[in-house]
Amino acid sequence: LSTGEVIPANPALKKNLKRLQRRQRTLSHKVKGSRRRAKAKLRVARLHQRIRNQRQAVLHKLSDQLTRTYQVITIEDLNVTGMTKNRRLARAVADVGFGELRRQIEYKAQWRGVTVVIADRWFPSSKTCHVCGELHDMPLSQRTLVCDCGHVMDRDLNAAKNLDQYGRDALRRDLRRFPNKSLPVELSCRRLI
Repeated sequence: LSTGEVIPANPALKKNLKRLQRRQRTLSHKVKGSRRRAKAKLRVARLHQRIRNQRQAVLHKLSDQLTRTYQVITIEDLNVTGMTKNRRLARAVADVGFGELRRQIEYKAQWRGVTVVIADRWFPSSKTCHVCGELHDMPLSQRTLVCDCGHVMDRDLNAAKNLDQYGRDALRRDLRRFPNKSLPVELSCRRLI
C-alpha cells in the first residue's frame, strides 16, 4: 500500500498446498476402482475446497479492510495472463487472485461510496521516481529504485506511491470537468440504508 503497509502471503495456504501435493501423490498410487482410491479422492477434493475457501476468505478480508479504510483506491490494470506465463511468478500470481480481488474491491466500493480508480496497464508505476518523476529502466530482478535525485526506495512502495498520485490526479481531473463540485454518476454511488 502507499502507506508502506505490506500485505503478507497466507502461511496456512502454503501449508495446505504442500499437504495437497502429498495427498495427490498418495492418490496416484492407489489401484483404480478400489475403495481406498475413492477415499483418497474424497480427501483430495475436500482439501481443494478448503484451499479455495482460504483464498476467498483472505481476499474478502483484504477487500473489506481496504474499502472500509480508504476513500479513494487506485488499482493497476495488470497483465495477469502474461505474468502467469513466467514460470517463477505463476504460482504466486495465481494464488493472489488479482482479478477476483479487483472484482470484490469494485462491488464493495460501490456499496460504501468509495471511489475506485483503475490505472492504465501501460502506466510506468514502478519505473517512475515518485519524488522527481524521472523514468528509469527497471528489470524485474531489480527490487529497489535508485534515482539520480538521491532517492532510494523499494520498487513496490515506489509504485504504490505513484499509483496514489495517479488516483489523486484522476479525481482532480474529474472534479474540473464538473465545476459545481458534484461527482459524476460513476463516482458518487452511495448505499441507501
